[in-house]
Amino acid sequence: MLLKDFYKVVSIENSAENKYLVLIHINAEHDVFKGHFPGNPIMPGVCMMQIIKELTEQITGSSLFMQSLSNVKFMALINPFQTPELLLELDVTTTEDNLIKVKNVSYFDETIALKLSSVYRKV
Repeated sequence: MLLKDFYKVVSIENSAENKYLVLIHINAEHDVFKGHFPGNPIMPGVCMMQIIKELTEQITGSSLFMQSLSNVKFMALINPFQTPELLLELDVTTTEDNLIKVKNVSYFDETIALKLSSVYRKV
């Protein structure tokens, strides 16, 4: 975990072939939120991308390097005090040239907060 104690994995469920549902709990007291932004904490987008990478590493059992991102859509602000639990849907596939492709949709409650597609290479 790049940011110690930033989040905790509550559960990982393999819901179908190559599809995973991951429930995480965000630590609202983490120092990141003291700077982003004082009095109005909001999850930094780069932290969400890092969480997705780390979860994909856990699922694949491989260290990964982000090669590319596409279709990145931040659709709602995540306030860790109001909605500390996030549900991430991950569709993880390996290509013929051994790249890891991930399609993600992240939710809090019924609200879609983030959609993104990423490609990683093993390191």
